[in-house]
Amino acid sequence: MYTAINGVYENGQFTLQETPPTTKKSKVLIMFLEEITSNTSEEITKAKGVRLGVLANKGYNIPDDFNMPLDDLKDYM
Repeated sequence: MYTAINGVYENGQFTLQETPPTTKKSKVLIMFLEEITSNTSEEITKAKGVRLGVLANKGYNIPDDFNMPLDDLKDYM
């Protein structure tokens, strides 16, 4: 079972901000997340989500009838 717990790493020590679900000896995996220090909208936009147009001119396209109902589902509509 995997459980995520918030914490902070500072000066070579980990401080947990939540109580772990067990008191037994357990293996742990620690991930370091990049912290965004500035709240400018430009940096927030870059930090998350999919960049629009990233596949442009790379051979991918959406057919013109993409939003049309499928004939296979005609009986159910």
